[in-house]
Amino acid sequence: MASLMEELIGTLEEECRLYEQLLALSQKKTPVLVSGKIEELTKITDEEQVVVDRISALDNKRESVTKDIAEVLNKDVSEMKLTKLIEMLAGQPKEQARLSEIHDRLRETAGNVRRINEHNQDLISHSLEMVEFDLNMLQALRQAPETANYGRSGYSAGDVLGSLSGGFDAKQ
Repeated sequence: MASLMEELIGTLEEECRLYEQLLALSQKKTPVLVSGKIEELTKITDEEQVVVDRISALDNKRESVTKDIAEVLNKDVSEMKLTKLIEMLAGQPKEQARLSEIHDRLRETAGNVRRINEHNQDLISHSLEMVEFDLNMLQALRQAPETANYGRSGYSAGDVLGSLSGGFDAKQ
């Protein structure tokens, strides 16, 4: 049982370290989103994906170790939450303190990652709204009717409000 607890604590510590790394990448992403540097954003997103894949692998390992602990204790694996394990370690204060500390760190770090990712998602949504607004404005300008700009000869002075040369063709 002691080796299983050590393995669980080690896995959780590594998972926490990776979440801290993910938090740093999420914080790094925020100013990149604001500045619109797509290449840098792509690089950060790729780094995040590598970290998330490693977290997922550790999460599977944690579940496996938790299942082994549940079998040793003859408990239902669905009841084996970290808070329950912390309570069960009342007779082993050293392990209980380590597990409690890593649980708190992991929960705080994951919460910070979630908060920053929600903020970044808002930034992305606002950016997409602005792009859509710009595209709609360009499309409206291209479809605008000819204005009554007449010169001295009585004919149109040649400017059509929607006749922009070049630019983005929204119909393609």
